Amino acid sequence: MVEICCIGAGYVGGPTMAVIAYKCPSVEVVVVDISKPRITAWNSEQLPIYEPGLEDVVKKCRGKNLFFSTEIEKHVAKADIIFVSVNTPTKTQGLGAGKAADLTYWETAARLIADVSKSAKIVVEKSTVPVKTAEAIEKILTHNSKGISFQILSNPEFLAEGTAIDDLFNPDRVLIGGRETPDGMKAVKALKDIYAHWVPEERIICTNLWSAELSKLAANAFLAQRISSVNAMSALCEATGADVSEVSNAVGKDTRIGPKFLNSSVGFGGSCFQKDILNLVYICECNGLPQVANYWKQVIKVNDYQKTRFVNRVVSSMFNTIANKKIAILGFSFKKDTGDTRETPAIDVCRGLLGDNAQLSIYDPQVPERQIRDDLSKRKLDWEHPGHASSVSFSAPEQVSVVTDAYQATKGAHAICILTEWDEFRSLNFQRIYDSMPNPAYIFDGRNIVDVEKLRKIGFVVYSIGVTE
Repeated sequence: MVEICCIGAGYVGGPTMAVIAYKCPSVEVVVVDISKPRITAWNSEQLPIYEPGLEDVVKKCRGKNLFFSTEIEKHVAKADIIFVSVNTPTKTQGLGAGKAADLTYWETAARLIADVSKSAKIVVEKSTVPVKTAEAIEKILTHNSKGISFQILSNPEFLAEGTAIDDLFNPDRVLIGGRETPDGMKAVKALKDIYAHWVPEERIICTNLWSAELSKLAANAFLAQRISSVNAMSALCEATGADVSEVSNAVGKDTRIGPKFLNSSVGFGGSCFQKDILNLVYICECNGLPQVANYWKQVIKVNDYQKTRFVNRVVSSMFNTIANKKIAILGFSFKKDTGDTRETPAIDVCRGLLGDNAQLSIYDPQVPERQIRDDLSKRKLDWEHPGHASSVSFSAPEQVSVVTDAYQATKGAHAICILTEWDEFRSLNFQRIYDSMPNPAYIFDGRNIVDVEKLRKIGFVVYSIGVTE
């Protein structure tokens, strides 16, 4: 029986290992983490992350060939294949602060693997890491190997939160990068055989290590670039009288471009896009490619600009003052069908509104109040000027209320900002909402999901992204 151990029970490690266990009944999979509360949650009825379909998969395998444990050393020592799926946040201080990936957790994991291993291991990079990380990990493992053989593979994840289980069941591709040596090719085959239980062979792509590492950063950069491109167009549409949804539709009909990731919005978020682009920028700078670095920086600058534009539009539309006005925030996660708030546009939008002394009433169906308050109170690193964190940190809890439904959030509000495209926001009783709001009643649709004409007939003043009012 092949034994797999995954270090890291987060958004990537948990779902990925659950699906491997589900699809490979003859493989024993153990997910380990230093966080006892997290492992306890994985072993409970209330999983630590929300992802459609995840609960069913976990419950079918847990206790059979899928296990969650804090006994890291024991399970690492036993495993044949070790996935490392630890956090690689952006560095906040020192060399590369604001851009480079912080590999502290990765190095700790590598040293632990070297310390406890008594047999040959295949070590798989699952976290998103900079190009050449495998080289550094190899050095740590070989210098501490006590004669044990380690093979490093890169197997980046291409999951989209909200559809992660579908993405794992039916991936566009599985990418495996390894050394082009006999032992390296053997390790690649061993991992390929795991995925071949359910992934067609033509979708399993094998490359060298560096191509696999860079492909993940490149994929996220290309996706984020599309969002910033259409958001840049939305500003031009508002200035010229064009409609960004019509422009996107026309552009997306070109088969060379395609329709995906062409929806204009308040901006992109999530754990990967900004982090990976900044990482790419840093790698370009380190390799003497400032023009390439500046090109990718613009993707993030346009994203920041879009969030600022949204806040400015709210303030200017409401007679240039929102002081002490109640504003309902519908949606806080960075997109629908996830509770993840990392780099969500809602943080910057809310901070911008709070900076103008608005009173916010926030509702999100999946994000708990504690998380919302934590996100708003954290000091934010300025990626362009990493020497100092953003001075805007929320310290007036009385300015924010977090409520349990959309009607409570909107009651008595002067304006509504839709910041996440949750399906339930499309089917709200807007007549009921309008009747509970003072006039003029504003809706600022940051996701372009509402029926504008219908809402205007009710009496709302509606602002959408990329449309002239």
